[in-house]
Amino acid sequence: MRLSVDPASGRVRLTIPRRASERAALRWAQEHHEWVAARRAELPRARPFDPGERVPVHGEQFLLLWDETAPRRVQRVGETLACGGPREGFSGRVERWLRAEAKRILEAETHVLANANGIHVERVSIGDPRSRWGSCSSSGAIRYSWRLILAPRFVLRSTVAHEVAHRRHMNHGPDFHALERELLGDDPGEARRWLRANGAGLHWFGRSVSDGAG
Repeated sequence: MRLSVDPASGRVRLTIPRRASERAALRWAQEHHEWVAARRAELPRARPFDPGERVPVHGEQFLLLWDETAPRRVQRVGETLACGGPREGFSGRVERWLRAEAKRILEAETHVLANANGIHVERVSIGDPRSRWGSCSSSGAIRYSWRLILAPRFVLRSTVAHEVAHRRHMNHGPDFHALERELLGDDPGEARRWLRANGAGLHWFGRSVSDGAG
């Protein structure tokens, strides 16, 4: 039997052998509640989209401001992201703005890089996957995690180069890695290391403090 805690969601997973007793497995898991509590205490801090919080956007830090009398549409003013409307919808409006900004930047950077190197990309879309930052289909469609907008610029650029390189090489062989580095014009290893160390934390933006361990 195996217990694990997903660093991106905080969910506890219990894996048991095919013919194992479910009751015994649950009892075993309960006996390890201190281990689970310790792992959850190590989770990234929840970063809600609340007024007064700061959020990184494409390498810059922005302060979230709310004014009930202001327009509902999020406006980027200097180093702030401000919007009005009912307080209970503030977080959702901020997230929708971030998703739209991610789509705009990722789509632009993907097509600029692909077109400059004679590579065809059919379309670019965004989602919120837990296990990957980007994916490329054989049809030419590339899909990214919108949370890349919260990462440093070099991480987003490296992810774009990675997926565009997959348009020629649908594998991770030597030719793929050579093209990836050529497209990026740098070593993609730094971005991969950043995501391994900090990627889980990006999934905790927009979540309430009660979802996390502190």
